Amino acid sequence: MASTASHVSFLPPVLTFCGAAVIAVPVFRFLGLSAVLGYLAAGVVIGPSGLSLVGDPGTIATVAELGVVLLLFIIGLELKLSHLWSMKRDIFGLGFAQLGVTALCLGLAASMIGFGPKAAFVIGIAVALSATAIALQMLGERNDLQTPYGQRSFAILLFQDLSVVPILAILPLLASGMAAEQASPLDQLITVGETIAAIAAVVLVGRYGLNPFFRILARTGSREVMTASALLVVLGAALLMQEVGLSMAMGAFLAGLLLAESNFRHQLEADIEPFRGMLLGLFFMSVGMSIDLALVREQWVLLAIAAPVVILGKTVLITVLSRMFGATWREGLRSGTLLCTAGEFAFVLLPVAVAAGLMPSSEAQSVIALAAITMLLGPIFSTLVEKALQARPERVDDAGMDGLMGQEGELSSRVLVIGFGRFGQIVNQVLLSQNINATVIDKNVERVRDAGRFGLKIYYGDGTRLDVLRAAGAEKAEMICVCIDDTDTVERVAEILRENFPNARSFVRAYDRIHAVRLLKIGVDYQLRETFESAIVFGRSALEELGIDAEIAANSAQDVRKRDIARLFLQKEIGTMGGAELVVGAKITPEPLTSPKGKAKALSPETRDILGEGAL
Repeated sequence: MASTASHVSFLPPVLTFCGAAVIAVPVFRFLGLSAVLGYLAAGVVIGPSGLSLVGDPGTIATVAELGVVLLLFIIGLELKLSHLWSMKRDIFGLGFAQLGVTALCLGLAASMIGFGPKAAFVIGIAVALSATAIALQMLGERNDLQTPYGQRSFAILLFQDLSVVPILAILPLLASGMAAEQASPLDQLITVGETIAAIAAVVLVGRYGLNPFFRILARTGSREVMTASALLVVLGAALLMQEVGLSMAMGAFLAGLLLAESNFRHQLEADIEPFRGMLLGLFFMSVGMSIDLALVREQWVLLAIAAPVVILGKTVLITVLSRMFGATWREGLRSGTLLCTAGEFAFVLLPVAVAAGLMPSSEAQSVIALAAITMLLGPIFSTLVEKALQARPERVDDAGMDGLMGQEGELSSRVLVIGFGRFGQIVNQVLLSQNINATVIDKNVERVRDAGRFGLKIYYGDGTRLDVLRAAGAEKAEMICVCIDDTDTVERVAEILRENFPNARSFVRAYDRIHAVRLLKIGVDYQLRETFESAIVFGRSALEELGIDAEIAANSAQDVRKRDIARLFLQKEIGTMGGAELVVGAKITPEPLTSPKGKAKALSPETRDILGEGAL
């Protein structure tokens, strides 16, 4: 059993990080800045250069690197080969040009002011990368991800994220090479073989083993087990890559990429997201703690010149390159200001370069400080430029958008259907008859399999979870159909939709009249009792079979339908029983819509007892 002292020594750092985050991040968000900047500032304050509340930033950084690993896993989850192919021109054309040209210019500038060739190479690449977290958050806040400049910016970020893995693999090769020279050809061959085998193992397991694995676990119905399995896959792949000399990020990225087409993708993303956000925030705080303020004070002149040069230089380069790839000058400028900062991976690449002997720690510290300053000033610059451009809105070229949908294209479904049981299946049959392909969420493995025959986009996930709904595209949907059969779950989902997705029309399956009234009070746009219409059709058919004219039978059914709906809305306004429901023990009872012609007649003694009639 752990001693009291060990608990005491463990808690202060945790409380320090939590306290710094809950103070700094809301302040920066209130100022209209990114939460990343709040984490960086908090790290500076609690680190050795600030209040020295945390004594060993290096230990924290080791744990915090898992945030980068999980970030790359989610990036892999969000990629599909079909999306990559549809965006190939912007990803591999514009993205490659941006990274190559920007890294070359920045590397030459670093060489001109005195950095060595290898250090200049690392600095050029590290600063050429942009802050994915900041850029995507700003695009989301502006609701511009689907715009032409938003898609081009996303393509550049996508190529940068894809490039990080090979860059991390290349950096050790730029070192002195002594270890490689000392190793025998056989050892080198074994190392290469181990690397290839590890990558092949991740690919094969991801391609053929993970879906059956998650399908078995999903049948248990345990959310905790699914979360643990998601972490197991990510960290297991990361550890395997690390053991063969590659980066943990590569393993996590491969695992995510191989699960991108999985039906469990959205559930995995929702399970990993809280850990990713927390650990990535911790990572940024560790970066802030690593900034040497004494060094910044010594080199403040250089940093004061370099930061604006980097921001303006990247803005100009990205604007020109975007224009060359078909963007307007206005779109290019918006992309340039959005991506003008250094990126999160600068804080990953520079320590790796120092460890490989490519540059001294003091130089890396200067560049880390520069990257942090650009991340602080860049969003402010982008916001100012955006406000200046808002005076004259630009017309969106729909034809140009067709080739740019890429990553977010799968979230363009007009309808999101929650539940694929007998009710949800019929709803989808009707939608498909008009070529409306809905996105479906269901947590029943067999139903997920069944949906494959419909050609739908269906994902394993819990529709009562806000993160799963967002991951499945609820914010983009025009309509959300709730086709679940559990009344409490339906009401919980309806409340989530009302509070978080007010722009989507909510069509909800109701169980009975009482449930329908409760849903109307929640504020759903449309509800239908699951047996109401079938009973109406059944009754109309019975009238016709009894010899009633078809038109009269149809009018009778329609009259019942109208009367019932009118009573339903009246009960919603004045209460299900006009106030009688407030009496303890009172409950709603079925009432005829047409006045009966005579008194009920019991045909058996048992029935007379039930109706409370005396003996005949």
